Amino acid sequence: MGHGNEVRVEALIAQVIAREGDYSDHPADRGGATRFGITEAMARADGYDGPMRRLPLARAESIYRRLYWRGPGFDRVAELAPRLAEELFDTGVNMGPAVATGFLQRALNALNRGGRDYADLVPDGRIGPATLAALTAFLRHRGPPGEVVLLKAVEALQGERYMTLAERRPANEAFLYGWLADRLS
Repeated sequence: MGHGNEVRVEALIAQVIAREGDYSDHPADRGGATRFGITEAMARADGYDGPMRRLPLARAESIYRRLYWRGPGFDRVAELAPRLAEELFDTGVNMGPAVATGFLQRALNALNRGGRDYADLVPDGRIGPATLAALTAFLRHRGPPGEVVLLKAVEALQGERYMTLAERRPANEAFLYGWLADRLS
């Protein structure tokens, strides 16, 4: 990964931590206890066995870097479309990297002009060679404005999912305004 992308991800992680805050255990949040936005389940899966109130900041930053940036391949997307990669990271933190990647794959499929620009992808929630090739082809055919359009498509899918979550589970209404205000720009 290029140095610029490393600086970018550090800034993204800092923004997420600032937005998520230190410790939280909101009764309506199915994620349960969190610190710096890292759920207890995620911390335990990463091997942390201490109290959530004491999860080290460096550990949270490492989890974000490994599991929400490099692991899902958003660092590779950043080499092609940095603003899109930032959105995928943010969406991945909130909804899971596979969901964010699925949004990208669905948007690429809908924007390939009936398969004339590149073949449809199987929306498997993983960034691999086919997704990167489709993204490269999309950007080649659409030019610089293409990244903005693709970003809008991903944000539209994210917004629709937030609305559905609130409609299906009224307790999620406590979070809807913040989700929309903080994550859709």
